[in-house]
Amino acid sequence: MPSKPVLIAQISDLHIKPPGALAYGRVDTAKALERCVAALNAFEPAPDFVVISGDLVDTPSVEEYDYLKRLLAPLRLLFAGIPGNHDSREWMRAAFPAASYAHATGPLDQKIEVNGLDLLLLDSSVAGKPHGMLEPATLQWLDATLAAAVDRPALLFLHHPPFKGGIWHMDRQDLFNADELAGIVRRHPRVRLIGCGHVHRAMLTAFAGIPVTLCPAPNHAVDLDLGQLREPSFKVEPPAFHLHTWFPGQDFGQLVTHQVPIGQFDGPHPFFGPDGKLL
Repeated sequence: MPSKPVLIAQISDLHIKPPGALAYGRVDTAKALERCVAALNAFEPAPDFVVISGDLVDTPSVEEYDYLKRLLAPLRLLFAGIPGNHDSREWMRAAFPAASYAHATGPLDQKIEVNGLDLLLLDSSVAGKPHGMLEPATLQWLDATLAAAVDRPALLFLHHPPFKGGIWHMDRQDLFNADELAGIVRRHPRVRLIGCGHVHRAMLTAFAGIPVTLCPAPNHAVDLDLGQLREPSFKVEPPAFHLHTWFPGQDFGQLVTHQVPIGQFDGPHPFFGPDGKLL
């Protein structure tokens, strides 16, 4: 086991469109991804891996996946992605053929081992639908994979949240069979976290006895409308990504999730001067 923490960056909901096109006629998602890649490359210490938790493209189309690959090419970190409701399994598999997919066809589930951690990426996409479902093949694979290495901590990633967050038009398109996922998670205490996307904003709750987080997006956020006051809307809020930090130790170690803003900010400035006094 490593003595230093293991850093797993999570980015989500890239929504890449063809070159020159804006999401909803307003958001330059390609420029947003370029800023995100620059932030990941500049972060010190470098993350050990990057998970992209769905909606890599927007329409989808082969052109969008080709453009996505060009935008990700400068990323100096290893990464893997899973589909969201805006993705195509077929075209995503073709775009990233070297990925370690668990099945020859069907859901694009993956297992990735990173310095003592198991990252289990679950495909919750349903072709042509906004909501999520974990297919029987995914559930069976997840249960068997978790049972195969009971001493290694595991982080699960999927696009659709397995809980209702209070934003009315998003709650009706979350993970429809969350109860089946909960049953598997409860059987396997080595699961330390479930990381999701889909809502373009940070959230935290408990699910099946463990933390579940939603990752913010690098581009735009779903409007935080908790009273069904407006039509489905988005806002351009400060972009960010999540950094899941695992400290090895007993009982599968400790996991801390940081939200990292994307952009240039003043600092860091020291708290103390050369004489050790507070500035």
